[in-house]
Amino acid sequence: MTDARADGRLRQFGSWIQRGDRDGVAYRLRRTRRGVGGYAAAPDTGPVDEEDPLRIALLAYRGDPFCGGQGVYIRNLSRELLALGHDVEVFAGQPYPVVDNGVVLTPLPSLDLYRQPDPFRVPSWSEFRDPIDLLEFGIMCSAGFPEPLTFSLRAARMLRARTSDFDVVHDNQTLGYGILDIARRLPVVETIHHPITVDRRTELSSAVGRKRLSVHRWYGFATMQRRVARRLAHTITVSRSSAADIVRDFGLPPGRLRIVPVGIDPELFRPLPGVAVVRGRIVTTASADVPMKGLGVLLEAVAKLRVDHDVELVVVGKRRRGGSTDRALSRLGLTDVVRFVSGIDDKALVALLKSAQVAVVPSLYEGFSLPAVEAMACATPLVATTGGALPEVVGTDRDTALLVEPNDPSALAGAIGELLDHPALAERVGAAGRARVLRRFTWRSAALQTAEVYRAAIAARYGHEDGTAC
Repeated sequence: MTDARADGRLRQFGSWIQRGDRDGVAYRLRRTRRGVGGYAAAPDTGPVDEEDPLRIALLAYRGDPFCGGQGVYIRNLSRELLALGHDVEVFAGQPYPVVDNGVVLTPLPSLDLYRQPDPFRVPSWSEFRDPIDLLEFGIMCSAGFPEPLTFSLRAARMLRARTSDFDVVHDNQTLGYGILDIARRLPVVETIHHPITVDRRTELSSAVGRKRLSVHRWYGFATMQRRVARRLAHTITVSRSSAADIVRDFGLPPGRLRIVPVGIDPELFRPLPGVAVVRGRIVTTASADVPMKGLGVLLEAVAKLRVDHDVELVVVGKRRRGGSTDRALSRLGLTDVVRFVSGIDDKALVALLKSAQVAVVPSLYEGFSLPAVEAMACATPLVATTGGALPEVVGTDRDTALLVEPNDPSALAGAIGELLDHPALAERVGAAGRARVLRRFTWRSAALQTAEVYRAAIAARYGHEDGTAC
């Protein structure tokens, strides 16, 4: 039933994929070429040689380089794939990712309905280009989140016109119905960092009344993602913990998942001898009003620490005025010791991490946690929770980090205080953390393993007609 529904939804949007926007490349090609779906059919060139460089289309429905992990993943993976000799073109919606020289960025613009400073905006009529734009606005007006679906349809439309340009398509957790259309024409590899159902459960656990209905509606795309994930034959995830959650929530067979941890650039994220440590400084990376990131729990812990410590909390993320974090800052009397920084580049982030006495990942759940790895790579002592994949990523308690149970402000305050009060312990934990990262988590390793999955998907393509799982 799930497969039939996914196919039905794809058929519903099929004509929209064939149409182009009035200014887009796909629209101009549709008017001048003939073939299947309005385009010239791409030649089937057969499998590439194992030594040949690959032509990779990398998809990201949004790629903000300063907020969330998608932009970080896209930039670093594309750079390292390029360094291995492959050709990489990134297709992305707003906010667009930053890519390095040599990587091609092709924007697939949405209506950008959630842009700052006017999220949930009403576009002018002149901004609407095609039915996909109308669909995007309509889903937003009904309290849903449209971007995974609408980006996938735009990507499918673009790639119908450019099928012969690529050997493989790598989608970064869009999981919209358009990805199934792409999989009929090209090998597709999917990355699922963790199933979005985990976020939905976390938010529902603290929602009451009408808020529960709002959360259900916002995460309505989770059903689509589950259907699409079940149809794709080659899926990457970043940890054993995430793999278990994907098997449980999306129903994928375990054998269809390949674990490829993400990483850091060890030459960039490293100890900086010239940066002085600021006594009492605590650093965390967190979205201000996303319950799963545990910032509220950390604020409670900082309030407890202030009783006998002179502390400062620096949050790498955007502050949402009037949101739950703002209210917690006022309630706890922390407005003078907590500050937010956003939009900083990697060098500034490294300097900030190295200036901290302690880095904290207070999340209730993580499928991996790049912020944890980045802090460890800088040899900054880390306190993390045991939520999700964090123990798998950061290692053994009291060796490479101090670990506490999620959602426990007292335990979190105790672990942070221990590192603040015991410099020898902090130095030992920081050094062990960096050593662990260098052994396990680099983007070069991630790119090598990801390319192996690409070649497996390409090889399998010629044994299965449409590139989807049976």
